[in-house]
Amino acid sequence: MVEVTRRLDATQLRCPLPLLKAKKALNEMAEGEVLEVHATDPGSERDFKVFAQQSCHEMLNFHENAGVFIYLLKKGS
Repeated sequence: MVEVTRRLDATQLRCPLPLLKAKKALNEMAEGEVLEVHATDPGSERDFKVFAQQSCHEMLNFHENAGVFIYLLKKGS
């Protein structure tokens, strides 16, 4: 089980705001901490996957539950 350090509610925000708010939150966190993001914009799925591939952060998990996209991101170095 992953211990979530911080949670971000980005529901009702349109792209690119969920990702921008997640980036800001990650910048304020220490390496190895885990951010859980909840978003409702379907475009956020693509944005978060690309972000994880192109950054030092790791996407630990992604799933969708009743229209809410939930991302677990581990802060990289």
